[in-house]
Amino acid sequence: MNISVIGVGYVGLVSGVCFSELGNKVICVDKDITKIEMLKRGEIPIYEPGLKELIDKNVKAGRLSFTNELSESVQASEIIIIAVGTPSLPNGEANLQYIEQAAREIALAINEYKVIMTKSTVPVGTNEKIAQMIYELTEHPFDVVSVPEFLREGSAIKDTLYPDRIIIGTDSKPAEQKAVELHSTLTDQIIVTDIRSAEMIKYASNAFLATKISFINEIANICEKVNADVTLVAKGMGLDKRIGPSFLNAGIGYGGSCFPKDTEALIQIAGNANYEFKLLKSVVEVNKHQRFNVINKLEDLLGNLSSKTIGIWGLAFKPNTDDVRDAPSIEIVETLIKKGCIIKVYDPIAMNNFRKVVNHENIVWCDSITDAAIDCHGVCLLTEWNEFKEVDLKNIEKLMKLPVFIDGRNVYAKERIEETGLNYYSIGRPDVNQSHIADFIEKVK
Repeated sequence: MNISVIGVGYVGLVSGVCFSELGNKVICVDKDITKIEMLKRGEIPIYEPGLKELIDKNVKAGRLSFTNELSESVQASEIIIIAVGTPSLPNGEANLQYIEQAAREIALAINEYKVIMTKSTVPVGTNEKIAQMIYELTEHPFDVVSVPEFLREGSAIKDTLYPDRIIIGTDSKPAEQKAVELHSTLTDQIIVTDIRSAEMIKYASNAFLATKISFINEIANICEKVNADVTLVAKGMGLDKRIGPSFLNAGIGYGGSCFPKDTEALIQIAGNANYEFKLLKSVVEVNKHQRFNVINKLEDLLGNLSSKTIGIWGLAFKPNTDDVRDAPSIEIVETLIKKGCIIKVYDPIAMNNFRKVVNHENIVWCDSITDAAIDCHGVCLLTEWNEFKEVDLKNIEKLMKLPVFIDGRNVYAKERIEETGLNYYSIGRPDVNQSHIADFIEKVK
């Protein structure tokens, strides 16, 4: 098939590349000339394992190209995929200006029957509004289909090529046939629904996963008070097929471009329908508070944090991505700066993106794990990169001014911690935490 993908952000670029890998001819379109020129030079504006290799392969094969010319690409395509951003407005609702702009431009470019496929995450009812908008601007036939994406950053290519399921929302048989044909080689779990149900499936899925994360973090907080181990609790829970093990890792909460935005948007969708989503509001509240456990523990161990040097390991909201959108690291670093700390930060991939969001004279940008530990009063691990899992903790302890270590992702096993003299704190594992109070007090003096 001939496909245009409007928007070369995370979803659009990965989707377009993967569809070209399946043998389709794909044109990726974006107004951002800088991004398009980068892609034409073989440079990638986002970090995703394996993406550059697939781009190079399919560009060379003549199946993948990049352009700023929307009209020409739309006219040359059977399917137009809308994958532009829908960022949050101040009240939490999704900002639809980019998707509406894309719809208008597509409408003015249509020259024959097209299937317009929305992959952007949009509130329930949006695709119907898009269809009406296009209908008013063109006399040519078209159908609008909702096909929400469920890819995870860091494993986006695998998630796109080997999905758990494909959701297709449409009331048009010709559009259904086109959409099913496009995705038929990926999975036999293709669910066809009405458009509004497809839109809701996306929000409901992300809200449920966010709920699992906040739930296990609440369990972790209780575990610390009753001397239970949340990792064992989660393992026992996850073996129940009704629950499953995914998203039961206690820590400092979720971040990224999807969960924070989509939970807030679903709360607003419910509110606009005169329904108060109390459960999801609690999920969001728990998540906001969870990240500050790191700072609370630092203050418990170090007292006043003013003039203390704190190392931060990991800035991305999760490993294997350079995405720092709504990452817990942002609020943690900003709060530590307000408290007068010197912050030494290190992340294998996300340093440049983080610097665009938070850049302060109290931040020291480090080139390695060890650099971000030297002469620190405390170190906080915020992202579970493999590089951090494999570090020599005994050596790190020697480099630090005070051996305070906050493991915000429960990376280290009890045996590794017992080999050190670290004052170690993790999330919901009181039996793993250790404190050498006497030695520590002497060092503080």
